[in-house]
This record gives sequence, structure tokens and C-alpha cells, in this order.
Amino acid sequence: MSKLSIIIPSRNETFLPQTVNDLLTKAEGDIEVIVILDGYWHNPQLQEDKRLHIIHRGKPLGLRNAINSAAEIAKGKYILKCDAHCLFGEGYDEILKADCELNWISIPRRYSLDAINWCRKEKHPIDYLYLECPSISKHGDLAGMVWNERNYDVELEKVLIDDLLTFQGSCWFMHKDYFFELEKLDEENYGSFRKEPQELSFKCWLSGGRVIRNKKTWYAHLHKGKQFGRGYSLHNTDWKKGDEYNKKWLTNSAWSGQTKDFKWLMDKFLPMPGWENYEW
Repeated sequence: MSKLSIIIPSRNETFLPQTVNDLLTKAEGDIEVIVILDGYWHNPQLQEDKRLHIIHRGKPLGLRNAINSAAEIAKGKYILKCDAHCLFGEGYDEILKADCELNWISIPRRYSLDAINWCRKEKHPIDYLYLECPSISKHGDLAGMVWNERNYDVELEKVLIDDLLTFQGSCWFMHKDYFFELEKLDEENYGSFRKEPQELSFKCWLSGGRVIRNKKTWYAHLHKGKQFGRGYSLHNTDWKKGDEYNKKWLTNSAWSGQTKDFKWLMDKFLPMPGWENYEW
């Protein structure tokens, strides 16, 4: 049975113990969970489990570095990255393994999390995102936006494995070797945090891969907001660095591994809100 390595970057996270316990309890196959305590010690300490490995850093090095470093030591054939405030469906690991080709990035169906009661909210899942058009957005940085036209499409509801343009970075799954084929996460150009899902999805699609939503399983993610605060608190300079570099995809100058034109990717998913009059 192929091992899955689960990577959890953590920075001052309230619900880390619940997330770790949920992953360990719900898995049906061989897993390891690698938690990166990025510049802090968690209190209370995480319960001991032979499948749990903790990396502690005296000072925070950022989310991208945490993911890359954990992937370097991961023993699994597959890797799953998730935020430290997520709930999962039973048998998520084996379901994701069953439908993931070598050059795919797979995202389980996303729901909202009621963290206090540790349960999935009774809200419609968010399966599809589109990219905000740079000519009409405030920042022009190709941000992912909820695509309700598709999320509430009755026919798309029946498609259990479907193409995604991009996704929210709270959870993703792929073959570990493919993560390194995509040259991991770019810390130098993007900075420590921003635009993780856009970087991965663009690299995948534009080098011949496929990004999918696997609706056969799910996770629930906490939108922390003001009630729970941010774990990773970013300096404005680092934030802007990632957003600015992400715009380079529009001119096909963001990544040397790209083999397809960015317009090809957009044409694949058009029509899309706000892109009706965009001039390439």
C-alpha cells in the first residue's frame, strides 16, 4: 500500500490538534503527518503518534519554505498539503490515490468548517474558482474568485472528476515526484506565502498536466477571519512581491518549464466573468 505524506505548515494555529487527529483517524491507508511549527511551540503539545513527525523552527521561515522542506523529507509516494484548520471525509487518502495520474493535481471537494463544533457547515460546497480579470481588478494579480455560476450548475454536480482552472491553497494532493518536477514552490520570486495555488495550477496546466476537483471525497476549511485571526502574519512587502510576480504568467515569463501559452489555458475555461473584453 503506497504511503501518503501529509504536510501541515503551522504558525500560531488554534485548531492544529483537531486537524492532526482528524487526519490520523480518518485515514484508511498508510500515512505520515509532518507538522512544521514555524517559529513557535504549540500549546498544548500534540499527542504522540508513530505516524506524526514534528519539525520545529526557532524562527519562522514562511509557508512556502515549510512545504518545500517537508516534501524533501517526506517518505510517501504521494503528498497532501493542508492548512492547520481542516476536517476531512472518511477514507480521504485512498479515495484521492485512486484518481490521480502522475501529472495531476487533485483537490477534494471543499466545504466550510464549523471549528467550534468541529463539523462541516450545512452550506453548498465551493468547487469552482475563476481568475479575476487583471484589467478590471484592483490589483491585477489573477486572484482566484468563487465561480457560483458553475458551483450551482446542476449538470456539473454530476461530474465527480472535473477540470479546475485554479483552487484555494488550503488543500491539494499529488504524486511527490510531480511536485519536484514542478520545481516545488518558488520562494525567491513569490516570497514566503502568496499565490501558492495559482503558481501550482499554472505550472501544471501549462506544462501538460491537469488540475482536477475530486468530488468523491471532501474537506472542510475554516475561514478564520477576525474571530480566529491569521496564523501567518505577512509584511506588506512580501504580500505584494507574490502578487506582482504572479502577473508574469500573462506574458508567459513566470516559469521556464512552461510549454503552453497562458492564453491557451484561459481559452479552455472561457467564458469567465469579467474577461469578455480582455485584449491579449
